[in-house]
Amino acid sequence: MTKRAIITLLTFLAVACAVASAQKYNVIDKTVAVVGNEVIQISDIENAVKERRAQGMSSDQNVRCEVLENILVAKLFLMQARIDSLTVNSDYVEERLSQSIDRYLTYLGGEEKLEEYFGKPLYRLRQEWRKQYEDESLQNEEQRNIMNKVPEMTPYDVKQYLDTVDAKNLPIVPIKYQLSQICLYPDREAANLAVREKLLDLRERIINGEKFSTLARMYSEDPGSSRRGGELGMASKSIFWPAFSDAAMSLKPGVISQIVETPDGFHIIEVIEKKGDMFNARHILLKPTYTSEDKNKAFKTLDSLRTEILAGAVTFQMAANFYSQDAATKTNGGQMADPNTGSSYFEIDQLKPEDYKAIRGLKEGEISAPVESTDNEGRPDQVKDYVVGKTIYKIIKVDKILPSHTATFDNDFSQLQNEVRREKQMKAIDDFLAEKIAATHIIIDPMFKDCDFTRPGWAAKFSED
Repeated sequence: MTKRAIITLLTFLAVACAVASAQKYNVIDKTVAVVGNEVIQISDIENAVKERRAQGMSSDQNVRCEVLENILVAKLFLMQARIDSLTVNSDYVEERLSQSIDRYLTYLGGEEKLEEYFGKPLYRLRQEWRKQYEDESLQNEEQRNIMNKVPEMTPYDVKQYLDTVDAKNLPIVPIKYQLSQICLYPDREAANLAVREKLLDLRERIINGEKFSTLARMYSEDPGSSRRGGELGMASKSIFWPAFSDAAMSLKPGVISQIVETPDGFHIIEVIEKKGDMFNARHILLKPTYTSEDKNKAFKTLDSLRTEILAGAVTFQMAANFYSQDAATKTNGGQMADPNTGSSYFEIDQLKPEDYKAIRGLKEGEISAPVESTDNEGRPDQVKDYVVGKTIYKIIKVDKILPSHTATFDNDFSQLQNEVRREKQMKAIDDFLAEKIAATHIIIDPMFKDCDFTRPGWAAKFSED
C-alpha cells in the first residue's frame, strides 16, 4: 500500500469514527465543505454511503470522495435552480420516495430492521428523503434548463461536426433488422388445466398435514425461493404482481390461498407474517408446460404456411393477417415492433435469443424455419434485458437488413444530429460547472485533499487549516 493510500485510508477511518462518535454521543456534526450558503457535513456523506450499502453497492474509501464531489455538484445546480425560481415536481418526489422506501424495506427486511440500520424512525427518514428528492427534482430541472438552451442541430452543424471529428470517433451504427412473424400458441387451456390440477393436489396435501416448505422445495419452479422452502422474505407488496400481492394481503397467516394466476404462472401462497404494506410469504409456482404434440402440430402448420408463401400462393402479410395468433402484429401483416420504442428496426441485443438464432444468416426476403420462442406477456428479465413471456411458435421473415457501418450524413442524419446535440449539451453542463466552481464561495476540508476528483476546479477550494 502506498503512503498516499495509507493517508487516505486513515483519513476515512477518522471520518467514519467521527461520525460514529457524533451519533453515539450526540455531539455537533463536523462540517467538511461549504458551497455558497450551503453546508455539507460528515453525516451527509456517511448517510449517502449507508444508502449505497443498503442497495448492495460497494462502499470502499474512494466512494466517499465520489459522494462528496456528487454533493458539491448537486449544491451548485440547486443554488442555480433557486435563482431561476424553478419548482419542485411533486409527482417525481412522491414516486421516488415510495420506490426508495419499498426498496429499503425489502432489502433490509422490514421497518424495524430499516430503522435499526439507519438509526432513525421511519417518519424521520421519510422527512429527510422527501427533502432530498425535492432538492434532486430541482437539480434535475436545472440540468434540463441548461441542456434545453442548446438548440436543435441543423444540417450545417452536423456537416461541421463531420468535417472536424476524427473518423475513428464517429458513432458506429450496429446491424439492424426489420422483421415480420406468424405466430401460433400451443393449447393453453389444456396446459393451464393440468397445472391447476397439480396445484390443487399440492394444496390438498398441505391442508392434510404435509409441510408447505417441503413441497415447495420439491415442486416449485421459482428457483430463487424454492431452495428456501418457497419463502420470499419480508418485502413490500408493490414489488409483486398485483394479483399475487392482493391475494397475500387478504390471507391470514397459516392459511393456504386458492390458486392465483400471474404472468409468471400459477401459485398457491401461505402468508407467514404481515406488517403494514409488507409481508413475508411462501409460495409454490408452477408454469404451464406443453407437449411435443403441441409443438409438432404448430410446426407442421407453420411449415405448410412457409411452403405456400415461398411458392407464391399467398403473401406473408396475408398469411399473417389470417393465421397469426399474435394480436400485436397480425393486423400489421406480421411486422414486428419494439414494444419500448415502437421502432420497426431491431438491433441484435433487442431480439430474443431464439428469434435471432432463427434469422441469423438469412438474407432479405428469406423466411426462417419454425422456431419455439416466447411472447412479451411476462416479467422483464433484468439479466437478459428482455421480457420472458409465454411459449409461442413462429416463423420469421427478414424484411430488411441495415448492415453495421460508420454513421454517414446521408444515411444516419438523425442519429448524428442527436449525437452532436448530446455532445454540446454535455459541454454546456461542463462549462456551467467550471464557471460556478470558479465564481462560487467554496471551502473543502483538507481531509479530502487526496481525493482524485474528476473536476480540476476543486483543487483551489481547500481550506488552509
